[in-house]
Amino acid sequence: MSIAKYFLILLIFPTLSATAVFAQKKAMSKLISITHIDEDFPIEELDSKLWTKAEEIPIAKYWSGELAPKERHVKARMLWSDTALYIRFDANQHEPLIISEKPNLASKTRGLWDRDVCEIFIAPDKNDFRKYFEFEIAPNGEWIDLGIQQLPERRETDWNYSSGMKSATKITPKKIIMAMKIEWSAFKKKPQIGDIWLGNIFRCIGRDPKRGYLAWQPTKTMQPNFHVPEAFGEFRFSK
Repeated sequence: MSIAKYFLILLIFPTLSATAVFAQKKAMSKLISITHIDEDFPIEELDSKLWTKAEEIPIAKYWSGELAPKERHVKARMLWSDTALYIRFDANQHEPLIISEKPNLASKTRGLWDRDVCEIFIAPDKNDFRKYFEFEIAPNGEWIDLGIQQLPERRETDWNYSSGMKSATKITPKKIIMAMKIEWSAFKKKPQIGDIWLGNIFRCIGRDPKRGYLAWQPTKTMQPNFHVPEAFGEFRFSK
């Protein structure tokens, strides 16, 4: 081997290594590891120590991929037990809340996405990821659950879908905590350790023209649009 070729290899391999590391980090950013818990707890226990077992999922970008102001950032956490999925949102709040003055807590609220809200989309079958479920929760406790089928030319919504989800919220100065508990019967299947489901996590905040649409996995559409299953990341059920 010539000296010139030897030095050429030395130059190439670090570059390849850096590229591989970057690709690995990029792939990891699309994966959430959901920690298993051995015991269930009431969703109203927002101060439960079990939440500390969950991975923090930063949501800091708009749907476009642009970085949002820190005052609008939210961190999500996910846990799972043998009976249910738990989702929690810790959201920064430094602007007036956009919520209903007379909240409806007894049944789902249509049009909730036009106010301040956090959302999660979940596709239990990664081979049929255009069929998924939508769950939303507002700072005042209002909620909605929907079944979605994304077709090539349109989106079909099951407004009668009933997950039986339970929720709890807490508003504090400059911060909002919102949590959901969804039993596996809502998905008609139960995950096993190592299973991967698909989905995305979002936040809507503020009024037009400065309304913000944040996404864990930016959908990068021309206009704000969360219903892009091709952009879904992975939810892996871990020990």
